[in-house]
Amino acid sequence: MKDGILLREAVVTLSAVVYWAGVLLNAYRVRRSIGRSPNLRPSNTKEWILWAGWLFVIIGWIGQPLMIAKVGASRPFMFIQPLYNHPVMTAGILLILLGYGGTLWCYRSLGDSWRIGINRKEKNALVTDGPYGYVRHPIYLFQMVMLSGVVLLLPTVFSLMILLIHMICSYVKALDEEGFLKGVYGSAYLDYIKMTGRFLPVSGRGASVRQWRDRS
Repeated sequence: MKDGILLREAVVTLSAVVYWAGVLLNAYRVRRSIGRSPNLRPSNTKEWILWAGWLFVIIGWIGQPLMIAKVGASRPFMFIQPLYNHPVMTAGILLILLGYGGTLWCYRSLGDSWRIGINRKEKNALVTDGPYGYVRHPIYLFQMVMLSGVVLLLPTVFSLMILLIHMICSYVKALDEEGFLKGVYGSAYLDYIKMTGRFLPVSGRGASVRQWRDRS
């Protein structure tokens, strides 16, 4: 096995700890500001299943380096050798930094409107600035960016499995959130959907969102 494994493992574990500690800190900040939980507790069976999926992602993200250290490069922790080199490792580190920086951008744009779950009795202001002027679910996007960095740092079948499970959970959660927001904001949210991508920016639409927001 080539060198650099300890650095790879350290970056992956540290990135997971920093990211999810940041989620908890942001939840604490919002709770103090609004005087109640930002919808942390799942409200139905589907949300509990999604939580189980995200818990697997979190544990796998943090724990895979420890498993590799314990059992070595055995399946499903065997390295995909063409991806195990320094340029790919560097790209992985950059993706993790980009993803975390993007997440902080999302937190700043959302402010006290940040939520984890859906509360159907609640109506906050529709956030359409910052990264939300380009995509409707940038937090999930930036999580995918970070997990893509994990795949490049620890190019294993298990890393790909974590990314795939996260993408499935994010897609289902995004559909639920969009259905809820359509009911809350009606035609305004339908207009917003036309101007943004779900996870990826739509070319030239950022300016349209800004113009639409200025008219509203």
